[in-house]
Formats: sequence, C-alpha cells, structure tokens
Amino acid sequence: MAQPSNERRRVMLLTGASRGIGHATVKRFSAAGWRVITCSRHAFPENCPWEMGPEDHLQVDLADPEDTVRAVKEVAGRLEAEGGLLHALVNNAGISPKGAGGARLGAIDTPFSDWQRVFQVNFFAPILLARGLCEELTRARGSIVNVTSIAGSRVHPFAGAAYATSKAALAGLTREMASDFGPLGVRVNAISPGEIDTSILSPGTDKLVAQIPQRRLGTPDEVAKAIYFLCTEASSYVNGAELHINGGQHV
Repeated sequence: MAQPSNERRRVMLLTGASRGIGHATVKRFSAAGWRVITCSRHAFPENCPWEMGPEDHLQVDLADPEDTVRAVKEVAGRLEAEGGLLHALVNNAGISPKGAGGARLGAIDTPFSDWQRVFQVNFFAPILLARGLCEELTRARGSIVNVTSIAGSRVHPFAGAAYATSKAALAGLTREMASDFGPLGVRVNAISPGEIDTSILSPGTDKLVAQIPQRRLGTPDEVAKAIYFLCTEASSYVNGAELHINGGQHV
C-alpha cells in the first residue's frame, strides 16, 4: 500500500539493484511509495523495468574504497531534498568470482586479488556506507539490512571460499552494528537467502532442491518481502537478527 500523500516519502538506498533480489526489492518498496536510490557499477540502463529514473541511480564501484566514499557524499547531497533522512540502507551487492568454466574457487586456488575484491564489495562497502550515512539514518530512526547467504554458515557446492567467508564476516558485522547503531535508534539486521530462482543459478542446483524441506527454490519477491518487513514498523523490536530465507534448507 502506498503511503498517504501528506506523509514524508520514505527513502531507501539499495546496492545491487539490477537483477534478482535487488530488482524485486526495488519493485516491492516502490509499490509501497518509497523513493529508492540504487547503486551499481553500471550506468542506469535505458530498458530498466522500474519507474525510478537516472536521477535516482548512482554509478559507483564498490570495489574501490575511494569511489565508495565519494558515493556516500553524493547520496548525502541527494537526501537534502528529503530532509536529510535515510529510512533504509540495504546492502545487497555481492560478487562471487568463478574459475575456468564457472568452477568453484576454493580457499587454496582463489587468487589473493580476488579475496581482496570480494571482501571490499561484500564486507567493507556495507560498513563504509553505514558509517558514512550514519547521521541520515539516525535522523530517520532507520533500518539497515545486510544480505548474507546460507553459504556463510557451511561449505557450499557452488559458492566460492572468498564469497562464503565474506558473508560469514558480514553476519558477524551485523551483530556488531546492531549493538553500536541500536542506541542511535537505527536497527541492523541481516537476511540469509538460500537457493533463490534468479538468472545466476549454477548448474546442478536441482540436486540441492531435493534436499530443501519445501522442495522448491525461493523467489526473489519472497526475499524482497522479508527485506521490507525488516525496514518497517512491523519489525520495530527486531535488531541483530539474521533471518533465514531458504525453505528450511538450514535445518
């Protein structure tokens, strides 16, 4: 349901919005009347399926700390029109490099440069964004949602070692942030998706589905609904949680 016209529009900053979970999240929040500012390495695509135009898209390389800090300042400037308020920060962007032929990269064969790049995007960028926009989040008594992964709690047959450990670290960071941001009125939680039906599924996923109690893949919209829950008053006393969205795969 869209917000009444006499209320200030809520604003979310979302990284990794171009496909899958990010795309579904844009649609979910937009349908509820939120302004969604999106971030990605690429310029705003002309064939983008949601209503937000280039004025609400920010091109930034989260693998570059200096560019990330530059983006924080730009976002803060854009928020001035909204009273300097940021109601939600959703750290959804994540990268998982593959070997030749799409092979999984383990701890031994992952190049050190890949370890650095993965952690910069998946782990360091979320805290840079949260710290840099702390005042805007505090003014709004906002919410931060970090997107972790089921791969962060077990060795996954497809997700590489760098990706998995970065997500495990992000889960730990979520707890630390919940403790530190909580006194400011800002809640910090994580969602941990399992096998979600997106364009980046690896071959052989069907074998994993047979092990999921619900015997199916999740949908991006099911994940987006959980993110929305964590960014609204429905979850006003939820802080420091990691919500598993995997059909019972983790049990």
